Amino acid sequence: MNAIYDYLEQNKDRIKEDLLELVKAESPSHRKEKVDNCGNILKEIFQNRLNGNWKLENFNRELTGDHFLFTLEEPSPKPRILFLSHFDTVWEVGALPIIEKGEDIYGPGVFDMKAGLLSSIWAVRSLQQQMEELPFSPVYLFTADEEIGSKTSRSVIEEAAKTCDAVFVMEPPVSESFALKTERKGVGRYTLEVKGVSSHAGNHHEDGVSAIYELAQQIITLEELTNYDKGTTVNVGVIKGGTSSNVVSASAVAEIDFRVTSTDEADKLIQVLENLHPLHPSAELSITGELNRPPMEKSLGSEQLYQKAKLAGKRLGFEIYEAKAGGGSDGNFTAALGIPTLDGLGIPGDGPHAIHEHIHFDRFSERCALVAELCLEIGNS
Repeated sequence: MNAIYDYLEQNKDRIKEDLLELVKAESPSHRKEKVDNCGNILKEIFQNRLNGNWKLENFNRELTGDHFLFTLEEPSPKPRILFLSHFDTVWEVGALPIIEKGEDIYGPGVFDMKAGLLSSIWAVRSLQQQMEELPFSPVYLFTADEEIGSKTSRSVIEEAAKTCDAVFVMEPPVSESFALKTERKGVGRYTLEVKGVSSHAGNHHEDGVSAIYELAQQIITLEELTNYDKGTTVNVGVIKGGTSSNVVSASAVAEIDFRVTSTDEADKLIQVLENLHPLHPSAELSITGELNRPPMEKSLGSEQLYQKAKLAGKRLGFEIYEAKAGGGSDGNFTAALGIPTLDGLGIPGDGPHAIHEHIHFDRFSERCALVAELCLEIGNS
C-alpha cells in the first residue's frame, strides 16, 4: 500500500509480541492490582516503542486502576491529537483463554480494546521511522475504568481533551463493516427503590402494600418509554424484592438502563424518571442515578474528521464507512465538549464482552496505517 503499511507488515512479529504481552496481563476493572500491573506493562511498551522526550503524568486512584497521560515535553504549535484508550476489561482472570486460530487472536480484551490501544502506539512509531519531524503533536491518555462507567477518569479525559484539536478513540470498529463510529448513544443508569408495607399474606393480606406490585406497575410505565423511531430504549434489567412468598413485600428495587441519541431526548427521560409518583397512596418511591455518558452527536468538526479519514483510506486503497453505535465510549465525553472526535479506529474483529472476543490480526497493518495517514491529514491541513 505505502511505506507506512510496509513498515508495519515488516514488524508484525514484534507487534504480535506486544499484543500478546498486553492481553496476557489480564486487567479486570475491579481488580486494581491487576489493572495497575497491565498499566505498568503498557508504559514499558510505550517507552520502548516511541522516540522523543515524553512526560508521564500519573493519576492515582484508590479503588480503580491508575490512569496516565503521555505528552511531549517540548511545547508545539502543531495540531494536538489525543489518542484515547482504556486498558481495563470486563473479564475476570482466567475466564477467557488466549488462542490463535489462523489470523485471528482470541483473548480477554483483545478486541475491546488492547489491539486498538497498541495500534495507536505503532501508528506514531511508523511515522517516526519515515520522517524526521511529525506535523502534529501526539497526546496519549490511557484509562483504567471505562468498563465500569469511567467515574474516576471522566474529569481527566475532559481536561486532556480540552487541550487537543482532535480525539481518536481507539475502540474497535463495527464488526462486519469495519465502519468508524461517528455517533453513539448516551447512556443513563438509574435505580428505583420502592417501599411498601409488609403483612402476612394469608391472615392480613389487606393490611399490606406490596412493593413488588407497585414496582411491577412502574416497570410497565418505564418500558413504554422505549421509542425505536427516536432511537430511545429503556430497559429494566435487574429487579429484586421481597423476603418470602407468604409475606407481602415491603421493599423492591429495579435497575434501569436507558439509551438516547440526543441530549434533548436524555433531558426528557430524566425528567420522567426523576418525577415518578407511586400509584398506591401508601407506597414510597426513591429514584437515584444519572446520565452516565452524554450522547456522542455528530458535529461539523467530527464530520470533517471523518472526511479526512475517508481520504486517508483512499490513499491506502480501501473505502471507509461510518455508523451509529448503541453503546457508549469515552468519546461521548469529548464529543460533548465540542471537540472533533472519531471513534472506532481500532482493529477489526468481533465478540466484545463475549466468549468469542477476537481480532483479525491480518487487518492490523492496514487499520494502523489508516490512523497514521489520518494523523498526516490533520497535521498537513
